[in-house]
Amino acid sequence: MQTVGNITGYIDLAQILLYVFWIFFAGLIWYLAMENHREGYPMETSGRGRAVVKGFPIPAPKTFLLDGGKSVTVPDLKRREPDYSAVASIPSLGSPIEPKGDAMTAGVGAGAYSNREDVPERTSHGVPLIQPLRIASEFSVASQDVDPRGLPVMAGDGKQGGTVKDLWIDSAEMMFRYLEVEIAGGRTVLLPITFSLIRRNQVEVHALYAKHFAAVPALKNPDQVTKLEEEKISAYYGGGTLYADAKRSEPLI
Repeated sequence: MQTVGNITGYIDLAQILLYVFWIFFAGLIWYLAMENHREGYPMETSGRGRAVVKGFPIPAPKTFLLDGGKSVTVPDLKRREPDYSAVASIPSLGSPIEPKGDAMTAGVGAGAYSNREDVPERTSHGVPLIQPLRIASEFSVASQDVDPRGLPVMAGDGKQGGTVKDLWIDSAEMMFRYLEVEIAGGRTVLLPITFSLIRRNQVEVHALYAKHFAAVPALKNPDQVTKLEEEKISAYYGGGTLYADAKRSEPLI
């Protein structure tokens, strides 16, 4: 006996739900692919004279409001990759690129970096997140730890590259991020704490040789480090792990 409104007797509800799910899932994949192209696109390739690769699909630009009244629009179709100096190892698409000129500052491989904002990272109170202890005087080195200030910085070639002058602390994470090293001529450079080994009588840095400290990217403000400067400094030390000595980039066997 038929009943008015009993549609399940004439329509396969399970099959309809399956089709609805397929449509929803296809839409979800499309949406995620669109949003995934907001960051990192368009790209550039060195295979054809650094031609622009826009990718597919490219979403319509969307503007996001940031803290402090700033805004950012992505994707930025006028954005360019960081400048780098490299050539393709062989003349074909997809071939590896090799640094050209000074490999330490070529901006490729272990020395690659991202174009972050050239402004300091700030706390919720608006002050720079990373500061030297001479500014952030409310912090200090724990009594049970070695205070590296005044210790010599010994480079990977066994020579002294400088002397630790100060420490820079991340006030949000409550940890030291950089050692400030005074080199020949009285200039100071930053050394990422993760590239150093602090001993009781010296600080050891395997990534660089003593001669390389003079070319560590400088700071615009001696008491602040911007996000872009952090990128370049870390990239310089990272590049040293592979390019400080020609033997480091050779096969192990």
